Amino acid sequence: MGLFTRDIKTMNDLFVHQLQDIYYAEQQLVKALPEMADKATDKQLKEGFLTHLEETKTHVKRLEEVFRMQGVKVQAVDCPAIDGIIEEAEEVAGEVADKSVLDAALINAGQAAEHYEIARYGSLIAWARQLGRNDCATILQKTLDEERITDRKLTSLAEGKINLRAAS
Repeated sequence: MGLFTRDIKTMNDLFVHQLQDIYYAEQQLVKALPEMADKATDKQLKEGFLTHLEETKTHVKRLEEVFRMQGVKVQAVDCPAIDGIIEEAEEVAGEVADKSVLDAALINAGQAAEHYEIARYGSLIAWARQLGRNDCATILQKTLDEERITDRKLTSLAEGKINLRAAS
């Protein structure tokens, strides 16, 4: 089912499709975050990726709970956007020789993923509320809050030292 296909006829169909999309994205990030942590040379960045890995595993479980609450099968659909973000991160990381610059590139990749997730969760929360599913919105809001915190931590780390180190 593609986003702009005849398979999506109602707001509920759209909601479920986007749940499937972000479910796939979170699963891919569970695979990608350990690799990002391995490549990171800054200790705080490495620890941040590993901490977010554990949060992301919780995000997957929360999404599974929302699927059950909706009474639909827990299922992912391919998400070319997150695949592209991860692929680009791998390409850039493979091309950067300077470890300080690599850390800056990893933060950029991490934030690209966070911003994608923030956009998706924001829409899902709004749609859940519109559909009268405040119970689902409450669960999704917990994840959105964590994604925003992670984004702020990455910004702070980048602006506080990593970008400065990379530029010198």
